[in-house]
Amino acid sequence: MSTIDVRPLDPDDLRGAHALFGAALHHPPADDAAWARTAGSYSPGRTLGVHDGDTLVATATSFPSEMVVPGGAVLSMAAVTRVGVRADHTRRGLLTAMMRAQLEDVAERGEAFASLRASEAGIYGRFGYGVATRGRDVRVRADPALVRADAPRGGPVRLLERAEIIPVLRDVYERNALRRPGGITRTDGWWGMALGRRLEVDRAHVLAVVHTGPDGDDGFAVAHLGDEPGAAFAERRLDVDDMHAADIAGTAALWRFLLGVDLIGSVQARLRPLDEPLDLLLADPRACAVIGQHDEAWLRIVDVPEALAARGYGGAAPVLLAVHDALRETNAGVYRIADGAAERVGPLGGPVRPELECGVDGLAMAYLGDRRPSELVASGWWTAPEPEAVNRADLAFGTAVSPWCGTFF
Repeated sequence: MSTIDVRPLDPDDLRGAHALFGAALHHPPADDAAWARTAGSYSPGRTLGVHDGDTLVATATSFPSEMVVPGGAVLSMAAVTRVGVRADHTRRGLLTAMMRAQLEDVAERGEAFASLRASEAGIYGRFGYGVATRGRDVRVRADPALVRADAPRGGPVRLLERAEIIPVLRDVYERNALRRPGGITRTDGWWGMALGRRLEVDRAHVLAVVHTGPDGDDGFAVAHLGDEPGAAFAERRLDVDDMHAADIAGTAALWRFLLGVDLIGSVQARLRPLDEPLDLLLADPRACAVIGQHDEAWLRIVDVPEALAARGYGGAAPVLLAVHDALRETNAGVYRIADGAAERVGPLGGPVRPELECGVDGLAMAYLGDRRPSELVASGWWTAPEPEAVNRADLAFGTAVSPWCGTFF
């Protein structure tokens, strides 16, 4: 290919784009029933593609969302997903061209962020993405008596019928998703793809429960049997796919229910918040094993001035931070963070001398509060022309809770 032409795909091309993405993950193409359910998860005009002649050889898409940032402001975000290049066209610059075109598209839409879940950790940093939230995988021996008698009780937990799972969970999620930095909104297409396909196409058994707190339904958990068929009951594992709660009491109530499901040997949950105090809820903390820790949300700050101005900051003396962005020069500059606010006060190399410097990917790591600036300076992600500014930056960027998204896309 002599030139790389990235352009939006027509609706008739979306099924082919989905098949291309699936093949990149070594999955077969969707059958008619699966595609009928999947098609609704594509947002109009947001799927890009590259053709070699008449053949589609690369694709990427996104759906519109919103994300809450420290301080409570909610900003627009592009949820980037289904990025794939055909196996016989890799390492030709197609991904680079496509990701840059998508970044420009996101900026033209006025969305402050782009976020994705990376299949490989080494790909997206060169486009300005940084790991902004992380989660841990836990496995707990199934026994409701493990939850301490004096742990928070929470309210009642009820099991949902299949027909009410999506509408009830969608309502609970919409009222509670934006409580923690990093939380995002979900589209109807997300719900249709994440649960609708499993319920209506795959006809899978899904266990869904809702917690009711003092102000109504405020938490839920979705789980399924995660082991191979034929396993002995004592070896069966219940896998938690999705769990959110408004507070620790709701979290405790949901875990108490899950650990008490009959004919289960263990309960396993992926990418739980780093600060979820599950071990503190148990009489035997060793019954809870952390079996992994992973990156969760990769964040690309598309509009740095808007993002920094919208964020809340801890009380600290002023900090002058220089931000570099090789792909979006409008983001580059020196920003003053003071009095709980941030503003750009000069260009790079201008008269305002920065005390700290970072790339836009390094800024993403600290933006939601996942990493302290001091960690990033010590590990080389940030530099500190004025080392005494590091402690001030830690105070400014610190958050009371770990950021967490809790939505896979």
